[in-house]
Amino acid sequence: MTPTSPSLVGSAPCHGRDLIPSIARSIGLVIALTAISGHLCTAEATEDWQQRVTNQIKNHHLNEALKIVEGRLTVAPEDLEAHGWRGRLLAWTNRWPEGEAEYRLVLDKSPDDTEILAALSDVLLWQKKYDESLQVLDHARATAPRDPEILTRRAKVLTLLNRTLEARAQYRETLDLNPENRDAKAALLALASDTRHELRVENDTDFFSYTNSAETQRVTLSSRWNRHWSTVFSTNIYQRFGEDVGNFVASAAYHFTNQDSLSAGGAVANQQTVAPTKEAFFEYGHGFKFENHWVPGLESSLQQHRFWYRGAQVFTLATTNIVYLPHGWTYTLAVIGSRTEFTGFAPEWVPSGWTKLGFPLHRLVTGNIFYAVGSENFSQVDQIGRLATHTYGGGLRYQFAERQDVTGYVSQQDRSHNQTETSFGLSYGILF
Repeated sequence: MTPTSPSLVGSAPCHGRDLIPSIARSIGLVIALTAISGHLCTAEATEDWQQRVTNQIKNHHLNEALKIVEGRLTVAPEDLEAHGWRGRLLAWTNRWPEGEAEYRLVLDKSPDDTEILAALSDVLLWQKKYDESLQVLDHARATAPRDPEILTRRAKVLTLLNRTLEARAQYRETLDLNPENRDAKAALLALASDTRHELRVENDTDFFSYTNSAETQRVTLSSRWNRHWSTVFSTNIYQRFGEDVGNFVASAAYHFTNQDSLSAGGAVANQQTVAPTKEAFFEYGHGFKFENHWVPGLESSLQQHRFWYRGAQVFTLATTNIVYLPHGWTYTLAVIGSRTEFTGFAPEWVPSGWTKLGFPLHRLVTGNIFYAVGSENFSQVDQIGRLATHTYGGGLRYQFAERQDVTGYVSQQDRSHNQTETSFGLSYGILF
């Protein structure tokens, strides 16, 4: 045995023990580098898809941006950032229910994400779900009580809910936090001119080709008390065909939503032959909003009205539709069916209708032209029997102050039997 043998034999295991940790360290380094590299690649990929989405949005290519996001969700279905982007893009392309569902999916896992809460409140607002939008914003405000974006959104929803005092307080709170907030300043200025009541005083004069002229004076008070209730009270004084008439009209409306309302009312007058002695009526109205450039909105209503004259009764069914057009134009069409009952005569249904086109002429002036046609049997003296009429006319409204306006109209009615009626009207209205 050589002297070196033991040392060689003894040293071999020692070198093996030193080599194993070295190899392990090398493997660990490779694993760590691989993990870091993978993380960097993932971060780079994440940054890449979001940057591409942002670029597409800047170029107004929302559908292309949506394809990128959905591609991201194919490989990373749990990516909340991608779900948030998908919700935004769906909402921006008017797919509101789908956008709402996407936002709620994110909030199920991240309930205090104020950016998503604000986005959800917007899409609920666009769907006219004002109460739900306010609930979401209340949650967001509790999470971020000093966020001016949340507070401003909340004030807007309160305004739409006709909770004006709360809206004002919310805008003031926003300005306390951000005194230069232009939206809050403009909204407070607009709310300062917000009014609940309109008082209107009117006078109408009718000139007939076959008898003396007639006049009507009217005072009307219209009030919107809150988001649900409104009322109208009116008193009228007629001087027609040698008779004086005074009547009082009252109605109330309940607004279920901003689009739906139901109103009912009645009227009473002294005994005479030129105007109804009693009236009863109700109306249901519904509004529609369209994502259409040419016809953004429509209001449609169905009315039922019953008149009691001395010796006659009239029952009418009518529908009125107001079409909102671009640049402040409106088009109105009304169709009326009337059932008349005169003493000694069989009941009879007769049709009538009218149409009106409204248009802006100036920042403070709007105009309209109208046409009416039909058979009218509504009174024993004024419109006795069966009168076929054609009426042409037009009017102007001048808003000479922030809360005051003057309106006027003129019309010409051609009746059967070569009779004519020319009418003029003027009214003054004030909001308070």
